[in-house]
Amino acid sequence: MARRMREFRQHGISLDRPPPDGENPWFYEQTELGYNYRLNDFQAALGISQLGRLPTFIARRRAIARHYDAAFAGLVAARPLAVRTGVEHAYHLYVLRLDPRRLTADRARIFRALRAEGLGVQVHYIPVHLHPYYRQQFGTRAGLCPTAEKSYEQIISLPIFPAMTDADVGDVIAAVQKVLDHFSQDARPQDRGACRS
Repeated sequence: MARRMREFRQHGISLDRPPPDGENPWFYEQTELGYNYRLNDFQAALGISQLGRLPTFIARRRAIARHYDAAFAGLVAARPLAVRTGVEHAYHLYVLRLDPRRLTADRARIFRALRAEGLGVQVHYIPVHLHPYYRQQFGTRAGLCPTAEKSYEQIISLPIFPAMTDADVGDVIAAVQKVLDHFSQDARPQDRGACRS
């Protein structure tokens, strides 16, 4: 009962089950339809007080994203997600799309290498229709949304939060470039630095 209540309070998501392939540390499953009941009164009060700082937070996230965009514009094996003209992005996430044709390693290995470099990277999000709840309730299956599934297989989220310093941003950029250079098919062997993976 306690396990079920813990899952229900966070959208019905289970983090207790190991990934089916044993490889992907970001794996989770939505096993039932739940809600977001994780916020207590104290946290809600703190959240309300932070709303006044939201414009400053968003401005800092956008500044970090501009640094990332400039640094990653020349990458061959990955690219930032495009932002449509006229759209104001809040950068809750900063996502790179990996190009598997240009890499010698799969996303899971690149993920582990970036984590080994000290980056808190993540994968956002597993397509909803692939979760057990939706498979069981609505008969959804892999192949139903091929564009979303392909995108999911190629994306990785980089750290982005308002308290990041310019030095932190530089560290992220350097680590991403190091890892992608190491696993790039276009790199010559002598250009590949040591990479922990």
